[in-house]
Amino acid sequence: MAFILNLLIGILAECWEILVESAPFVLFGFLMAGMLKEFLPLDSVSRHMGRNKTSSVLKASLFGIPLPLCSCGVIPAAIGLRKQGASKGATSAFLISVPETGVDSVAITWALLDPAMTVIRPVASFITATFTGIWINQLPEKTPKEDRRMVPENGNCGCSASAASCCGTISPKKSQPLGIRLLSGLHYAFYELFADLGKWLLLGIAIAGVIAYGVPDDFFLRHLNNGFASLLVMLGIGIPLYICASASTPVAAALVLKGLSPGAALVFLLAGPATNAATLTVVSRYLGRAATVVYILSIAVCSLLFGWLTNAFYAWAGLDITRWVSDLGSATDSPWMVAFAIVLVLLLGRCYLPRKTVAKSCCSHSTEPEKL
Repeated sequence: MAFILNLLIGILAECWEILVESAPFVLFGFLMAGMLKEFLPLDSVSRHMGRNKTSSVLKASLFGIPLPLCSCGVIPAAIGLRKQGASKGATSAFLISVPETGVDSVAITWALLDPAMTVIRPVASFITATFTGIWINQLPEKTPKEDRRMVPENGNCGCSASAASCCGTISPKKSQPLGIRLLSGLHYAFYELFADLGKWLLLGIAIAGVIAYGVPDDFFLRHLNNGFASLLVMLGIGIPLYICASASTPVAAALVLKGLSPGAALVFLLAGPATNAATLTVVSRYLGRAATVVYILSIAVCSLLFGWLTNAFYAWAGLDITRWVSDLGSATDSPWMVAFAIVLVLLLGRCYLPRKTVAKSCCSHSTEPEKL
């Protein structure tokens, strides 16, 4: 009994340290996500993706990087873009760049990893999405017969958020006063988006705490030797795993502390959020089987390539990501960091409170996206 108690206390202590280190950056990231959602709505993005050209793929990749949509919320949003005329390449690029990164996950990357990874991650996401989109645009345009509904009839696309935040509605917004829009952005960031991603973030922190406490510090050095094998292992773990960008970051940071190379961590950060059964089903149904094969292959190839390049860059620059991550442990000594952590815990606690059901789902009120 004493062993189990000590085990739980040790894991909780590790989880608390990770939470304190990341809290201010998580809150800032969610704040920026709310502002982006309010001032950069998806209907403005959809206007730039209609042509089967490289420029539409580039715009889709670029627009997708900061957007605050979860791994399941991006699916109906991408379908909506496709139904409004977005090319196959632009749709697939959007499906990759949105879940692989975002303003919230970039902020957490800065908090838990290091500045170099904070830059490398969105750049790799942008190039991966662009490469995939251009490749898919070369395929024949013929696709399987499309379902006329964006999501299932009950309006639930699989996440815990409200219909509006999960389904990524693509409809024009009426002009509203700045104050109201700011309040709307704050409500989305700290209520809807937290309800959507909060549980996943807690899961990621919990997994990171278990790894930090239970895995030996030299585990990956002894068993994988930080070679190309570690990249393949993390690719094999990441592709079938359903995890959002924010939740994957603390897990990657914990693995890095145990000797995982930064390149292998990047492979996990890229492949995990971008691939899951739901996304691949949508790609197959709306873009075709050939596009699905290209989608998986391009993510795998790009993830491995960027993982290898990242390891080479860290070795060339003499950077030690493990030392940077380890140095963050002093954050628990700051009363301000602890205060931010308490606020974050309170907001995350709201994820488990009963939420009012939406009487009429944004996804079920119409069988077609609203025309712009």
